[in-house]
Amino acid sequence: MNYFSSDFKLGILGGGQLGKMMLYNTRKFDIATHVMDSSNEAPCKIACNQFTLGDLMNFDAVYNFGKELDVVTFEIENVNVDALERLEKEGVKVYPSSKTLRTIQNKATQKLFYRDKGIPTSNFTRFAYISEIEDAIDNGGLKFPFVWKAAQFGYDGNGVKIVRQLSDLNNLPKGECITEDLIPFKNELAVIVARNVDGDVKTYPVVEMEFHPEANQVEYVICPARIDQAVAQKARAVALKVSEAFEHVGLLAVEMFQTENDEILVNEVAPRPHNSGHQTIEASYTSQFEQHIRAILNLPLGKTENTVAGIMVNLVGEEGHTGDVVYENIENIMNLEGVTPHIYGKKQTRPFRKMGHVTIVNEDISEARRIAEEVKKTIKVISK
Repeated sequence: MNYFSSDFKLGILGGGQLGKMMLYNTRKFDIATHVMDSSNEAPCKIACNQFTLGDLMNFDAVYNFGKELDVVTFEIENVNVDALERLEKEGVKVYPSSKTLRTIQNKATQKLFYRDKGIPTSNFTRFAYISEIEDAIDNGGLKFPFVWKAAQFGYDGNGVKIVRQLSDLNNLPKGECITEDLIPFKNELAVIVARNVDGDVKTYPVVEMEFHPEANQVEYVICPARIDQAVAQKARAVALKVSEAFEHVGLLAVEMFQTENDEILVNEVAPRPHNSGHQTIEASYTSQFEQHIRAILNLPLGKTENTVAGIMVNLVGEEGHTGDVVYENIENIMNLEGVTPHIYGKKQTRPFRKMGHVTIVNEDISEARRIAEEVKKTIKVISK
């Protein structure tokens, strides 16, 4: 099929920053794109060929959006899977598939999938209601501390909480959830796996992630991870096993824990471009966003190695600031060597909202990390 400067139509469900960065590449290749999002101010709106306002969880909205398109992909997991399944039956190609997304959308189902496939992951228990957790604590079947996760609709640190005492369960959603053992770990790692329709597979280098202690959001992504080569090889091998189990098409970001004993345990996955791969735009031969487009269109996969060490710093809204956004001191960080800011186009900021990211590239990973710290201290996402 001719994708370039043709009548081919690619659909993207979700119009946020991940879709916007995919569009950098569809515009580069002159591939016609249609985007649907629930916000009329979605970052993708300015860069796609056609924009549709619609609810991603509504069957009719998703089905009607996709039925006239050739290939449909998504940049967020909260999409109506029944509509995707119907589109597939009617001949629309959906990548990753509705089957893959259905498994990943529910964290309980996802964890059971790992158990069934022999993929290393932390011990967990599934609960239909949060009140069952209290019963399990009372009966001695569950001990503090543990990690609580909502089964569905968590994102950017929402839907996850470390529970150290009974009162920590207060005000949490009452529905389906899981609890996991709290794993003592050395590092949180991630590997992005790309797989095209023909089954060709490539992995990106292992990255190390540093999280904000309160918001549970990634603050820094460090590539390559500062770990032993043997651990890196083990992490890539586990990521490949996960990819093979899902038989996904597109990108699969596999988040993992490196335990104190250098075991690799899978935390969770995302079937799309991911925060752990933003540095690939400046630091890799092929960015994760171009790679996703290549994979879902069954084009040859690009080279995944780094050209240079890269670190990503998330730009999130400062606490105490809500309203029209101002990027304070952005000119100062642009004066630093190897620094590139990416602004997502969201006009309104609020505490911890993802508003952009900054990539720092340098031949020396230690120097890149030092500059990243300076960037983090300098730029502030505030309101007018």
